[in-house]
Amino acid sequence: MDILVVGAGIAGQTLAYWLARHGMRPTLVERAPRPRTGGNGVDLRGQAIEVVERMGIMPRVRAAAADVRGIAFVDATGRAVARIDMRRLQSRGGEVEIMRGDLVALLREVTPPEVEYVFGDSVRTLEEDGGGVTVSFEGGSTRRFDLVVGADGLHSTVRRLAFGPEERFLRHMGYCFAFADADSALGEDRWMTMYNLPGRMAGVYRSGNHAQAKAYLVFRSEPQAYDHRDLGRQRKMLEEAFGRETSWRVRELLDGVLADPDCYVDMLSQARVPSWSSGRVALVGDAAYCASPASGAGAELAVVGAYRLAEELAGASGHRAAFQRYEQGLRGLVRSRQRIGPNVRMMVPKSRLGMRTRNLLASSMGLLARRQ
Repeated sequence: MDILVVGAGIAGQTLAYWLARHGMRPTLVERAPRPRTGGNGVDLRGQAIEVVERMGIMPRVRAAAADVRGIAFVDATGRAVARIDMRRLQSRGGEVEIMRGDLVALLREVTPPEVEYVFGDSVRTLEEDGGGVTVSFEGGSTRRFDLVVGADGLHSTVRRLAFGPEERFLRHMGYCFAFADADSALGEDRWMTMYNLPGRMAGVYRSGNHAQAKAYLVFRSEPQAYDHRDLGRQRKMLEEAFGRETSWRVRELLDGVLADPDCYVDMLSQARVPSWSSGRVALVGDAAYCASPASGAGAELAVVGAYRLAEELAGASGHRAAFQRYEQGLRGLVRSRQRIGPNVRMMVPKSRLGMRTRNLLASSMGLLARRQ
């Protein structure tokens, strides 16, 4: 089969790898003009570890691991008021954290030569009939495929074209977040340093294996309707939330985020799609079941979902049966990962009382970790 995969991120490249391994002919189209190198730290755990090991890149993933010990909560002077050593609290299941851009690069390196890459283009229309899907691209070309898979993220073009407008499928979680490159001198080496104001958080992520630090800004927000590619509107939102703050390093972090042309700003949301397929079109990864960055499960679901979809397409008699089995086999994992509990509320308390309570809880967790 000729299969178009839209989006050359973690889900798209993992899917293309396994489709090619099963003798199919995947084409990967990516809107960006080149592979995306940025992004935050992502976690590989559970079944995702098994998939990556089968791809033969697990030793290289571990060598490129982010090497971050945990979270340090600081006051306005920069003094740590609580710490959570995440490495001590994690289960012994072989979990590893790696920067998204590093994982995408490793996946690109092992992608079989049968996979065709097309950068700087995206899908404009999809026209399905009994024998396949005719796809017109923004660059002007038209091609024919047996199947189309949207691996193009939370704001999926494929989902919009084949399933409907995104407001039907996105569940806003009450926060807006941003991350971008940051001055490495602003944070503690091998820690995620967080400073809170009521309803807001500014932080610095310092990987032990990377010279470049990352800035994080999160604030409570009602849903806001705007084009997610409108960087001017996004920067204005950040200025309104943090622009008047002079405590700790907030202003420096904000200036860095606003100056980074590749900064990422979005509403914190989950994708809840009733069915992950429609005719000859299917969804995988964040396009179908984004659990939000607060879950820490995006990479896990992308890798596992892509692998299972490829396996079902290779083994089932027809795409309809394959899509059905893929969805039935993955729904349970998706439901569990989308139940994220108090994660965000703990990171961004809405009051100073909540901040003090969180710090006491974090200190207790630190004591527990040291006793293990």
